[in-house]
Amino acid sequence: MTLAKPGNLGFCPRRLERIRPALERHIADDKLPGIVTLLARDGKVVQHEAYGGLHRGHSEPMTTDAIFRLYSMTKPITCVALMVLYEQGHFQLTDPAAKFISKFDDLKVAVEADQELVLEDLASPVTIHQLLTHTSGLSYSFSEYGSVEEGYRTARVCADQPLGDFIAALLEQPLAFQPGTRWRYSFSNDVVARLVEVISGLRFDDYLREHIFEPLRMNDTDFFVPEEKHHRFTSMYGSGDILAPDVPVSRLLDDLGAGVNIQLAGPDDCLEASPHDIMRGGHGLVSTAADYLRFCSMLLNGGVLDGTRVLGRKTVELMTVNHIASELLPLDEEGIPQPGVGYGLGFGVMMDVAQAGSIGSNGEYYWSGAASTSFWIDPVEMLVGIQLTQFQPSGAFTNAADFKVAAYQAMVD
Repeated sequence: MTLAKPGNLGFCPRRLERIRPALERHIADDKLPGIVTLLARDGKVVQHEAYGGLHRGHSEPMTTDAIFRLYSMTKPITCVALMVLYEQGHFQLTDPAAKFISKFDDLKVAVEADQELVLEDLASPVTIHQLLTHTSGLSYSFSEYGSVEEGYRTARVCADQPLGDFIAALLEQPLAFQPGTRWRYSFSNDVVARLVEVISGLRFDDYLREHIFEPLRMNDTDFFVPEEKHHRFTSMYGSGDILAPDVPVSRLLDDLGAGVNIQLAGPDDCLEASPHDIMRGGHGLVSTAADYLRFCSMLLNGGVLDGTRVLGRKTVELMTVNHIASELLPLDEEGIPQPGVGYGLGFGVMMDVAQAGSIGSNGEYYWSGAASTSFWIDPVEMLVGIQLTQFQPSGAFTNAADFKVAAYQAMVD
């Protein structure tokens, strides 16, 4: 991967220099360990830099080929995997999930009435579309909306176990609301990964390698980092792991406020340090900025990259528009409204930059990860932005937003 001249892609070289100080101010022993950023326009890389170090207290500088835990930046890849099977005619988006996972037929919905928990029957089946859009009624164990999330934590449904066992344990719990009646960030995309396994007959990691990673030559992307690449694998820091089975998000925020900032995982002592069978669709992949660019470029090009087609153009268009009904907007993330944005099939979608208060373009699609990773794809400007670091909880620092502002202010044509 080579850098193009910024002026040839509509960027001012002097303004691009503002990216480094905007990111480096977030790097310190009590802040982020290091960051990698990448900007590409019209299929050419205009900026790709590393800041800080791979680890705290060591001499190894951060490198542009460093490997990061993606966390929820796994979700778009998972949803693309299922949509490949959609294109092959295996299902319709409106099909019930129970067509492939029978336990969905037995689900109940938790309703709190008069300080008591009542279990209701499903008013309608959970559909595949609802799993792709986080409107299924599932939730996350770190969320604190009510009794369902408490039940997840008590049952430790997020404990490390194979994907099929995890989904079975998850579906022992009631839904938080009737399917299709709310948007709530959730384990839904983990179920999407299980659908990929059931429909394809392959383990999820094998399916991703065969149908996405190898065709796109994403050679550093997987659920683990081989030992010969550990020298490029970053350490993760923060106040705690948001996906610990019994940890609510308020505990991470309280500990962060109290100054807790410790190493959560190193390159040799974490799940991803060796092959394992704890695959998930909502998190778990490791990758580099260059690899993730290849995935994003495939989407920006309408489903094809270097002559290899992963999806059809109309499927990409379907995935990257808002699917959330107006009465369910604005999106709610842990009780905080998110105006101006919607959600597609695995991506957030910018609907109104003014309401969102975010520089960019209407129609861009994006997502981020729990360890403060982020990306966006802007079809209007033919621009991809990727920012990778390793700190939990996400949002503790404004590194992602600062990178986006610095990127767009450098665009002059």
